[in-house]
Amino acid sequence: MRCACAAAWKLLFFGWLVVAGLLPVASAADQSAKPLKGLLITGGCCHDYDRQKEIITEGISQRANIVWDTIHEGDPKDRTHQISIYAKPDWSKGYDVVVHNECFGAVEDVAFVDRIVRGHTETGVACVVVHCSMHTYRAAPTDEWRKLVGVTSRRHERGKRKLDVVNAAQDHPIMAGFPEKWQTPNGELYIIENIWPNTTPLATAFSPETKSNQLCIWTNAYGKARVFGTTLGHHNETMVADEWLDTVARGLLWSCGKLGDDGKPLAGYAGTGKGLLSFQKKIAEGGEPTPAN
Repeated sequence: MRCACAAAWKLLFFGWLVVAGLLPVASAADQSAKPLKGLLITGGCCHDYDRQKEIITEGISQRANIVWDTIHEGDPKDRTHQISIYAKPDWSKGYDVVVHNECFGAVEDVAFVDRIVRGHTETGVACVVVHCSMHTYRAAPTDEWRKLVGVTSRRHERGKRKLDVVNAAQDHPIMAGFPEKWQTPNGELYIIENIWPNTTPLATAFSPETKSNQLCIWTNAYGKARVFGTTLGHHNETMVADEWLDTVARGLLWSCGKLGDDGKPLAGYAGTGKGLLSFQKKIAEGGEPTPAN
C-alpha cells in the first residue's frame, strides 16, 4: 500500500512539473517526421541533366524534408533508351515520390510504358513530371503515360523566349506565394494538344505561335496516384529561380499529401532552408564557372 501511494505521489509531482512548464513534454508535432523517400529519374537528349539533377534534389531538399536516390541513364543521342529500373515490375517500391525529368521520345514499347505507369497508378507512389517528361514516350501507341502525366504534348514552340506565366489558381495551396504573373528568365513553351479529365490547371503562358494560352503548371489524379506537372524547366536559369523551385517543392509535397491548405509544409516536412546550391557555392568560392553555370 505504501509503494502504491508513493508511486501515485510521484505521478502527481511530475504532472505538476509538466503543467508548471518546468519539465519538457514531447508532442507529436515536436518530433521530426521521417523524411520522404524520393527517386529522381533523369537523362536523355536536349538538356543539361548533370546540372539539373543537382538543382532538383538540392533545391527541393531545401524546401521539403526528403532524401533522394538518383538514376541518370542514357546517351543524349539515343532517344530509344529504356531506363533500367523500369524493367522491374515493382520498380517504384520503397519510394514516396518519383520525379521524372527524362527525355526518351522515341521509345515505342507499350508494355514498358504501361509498366512505368502502373508503378504509380497501382501503388499510389506520388508522381512529379518536369518539362521533357511530357514528350517522353510520345512514340508509344498508348495513352497511358499521357493519362498519368495529365496532358498530351508532342512539340514545343521556338525556344529561348521569356515566358509570362500567369497564376490561374491563386487559391490552390501549390500556387501560394506564386505571383499573379512571373516572367521566366528563359523558356521553351510546350504546345498542349489535350488536357485529360482529372487535370486541374494552375498556370498558363501565352503562345504567339498558336495565339492561345498553353497550360504549363497543373495537378492530375490517375488511378491511386497524385501527380504534379510543369512544362517549365528547359533552361537551368529557370530551374534555379525561387519561383520554379518553390512551386515544384510545393507540388511535390502536395502529391505526397504533405502540403497544408496554406501552402506550407505540414509539421516535420519543411526543408533545410534556402541557400546556395553546391555548384553555386563553388562559383562563389572562386571556382571556374562552366557554360552550364
